[in-house]
Amino acid sequence: MIADMPRSVLMCPPTFFDVREAKNPYMGRPIDRARAQRQWDNLRRALEQASITVETIAPVEGLDDMVFAANQVFVGYHDKIGKFIVPSHMRYASRQKEVPYYIDWFRQHGYKVIELHLDGEYLEGHGDLLWHPDRSKIWAAYGFRSTRGGVEKFTAAMQDLGIPVVQLHLVDSHCYHLDTCLSPLTADACLINPGAYSKESLDTLRRSWKRIYELTSDEAHRFMGNGIVANGRYITPYLSDNLSKILAAEGLTPVVVDTSEFEKSGGSAFCMKAFLD
Repeated sequence: MIADMPRSVLMCPPTFFDVREAKNPYMGRPIDRARAQRQWDNLRRALEQASITVETIAPVEGLDDMVFAANQVFVGYHDKIGKFIVPSHMRYASRQKEVPYYIDWFRQHGYKVIELHLDGEYLEGHGDLLWHPDRSKIWAAYGFRSTRGGVEKFTAAMQDLGIPVVQLHLVDSHCYHLDTCLSPLTADACLINPGAYSKESLDTLRRSWKRIYELTSDEAHRFMGNGIVANGRYITPYLSDNLSKILAAEGLTPVVVDTSEFEKSGGSAFCMKAFLD
C-alpha cells in the first residue's frame, strides 16, 4: 500500500550551521561550512528530482541548528481545521530560539497554530513525531529529547481531533530522536533499529506493521534509518547491502546523498526537511 505522494517540503539553508554545543553523542568535530552548503544543495536537488517542491525559511545568525527543519513544529492537516502546526518546546535553550521563526513562517502560510501548555515538558516536532504514511495515526517517542509528559500532552491534543497516537520509549542515546530509528517506507512496511526501543515499545511496533525490516545498530548510527521516502525513492546518506535488499523488496529506488557534515551534529537527510503536505 503506497501512501499519498509528498509534494512539498520546507528547508532552511545552512548559512549559519555550526557545532558549538554537544547535544548528542555525535557532536564535537568542526564543520566545513562550504562542504555543508554543497551537501545541502545536493539534498535539495535530490528532492526536486523526485518532483518535490522545496520551500525555504530564512536562516538566522546565531541559530546553529536551524537547518534541521524537522524539529521546530509538527505539521498536520485535519478536515475540521485545515492545515495546522503544533510548536515544539525544545530541550536545549539554544534550539528553543528557532521555534518562533518557524511559527511565523507557517502562520504566514495559512497554518493554524495549536499551542500546547507543556509546563516544563519537552516536545521536538518531527524528530519524535511521525505520521503513519496513510495518516491513520502518529508515532510519538520520548526518552532523550521529548519527554513522556510532552508526548502525553500532544496525544491528548490529537485525540481531540480523533487522531490516534502510539507512544514509544527510546533507550539508545545514539537514536535520541524517533526519526533516527523508525522510517516508514509504506503504510505496511517500515525500517527500525530494534536496539533503540524498550521491549514494550518494540513489541508494539512488531504488532503494528505487516512488514518490519531491521537495521543493525551500526547502520542506524550511520543514519540509514533517517532517510526520506520521496515518490518511489529513498534518499539516504549510505547504502549497505542490507538496506539495498530492503528497498528492492519494497520497490524503492535508493538515492545516496552525502550528509557527512550534518552528521557531525547528529542529523541527516530526514532532519533537514519538514513535509508540508
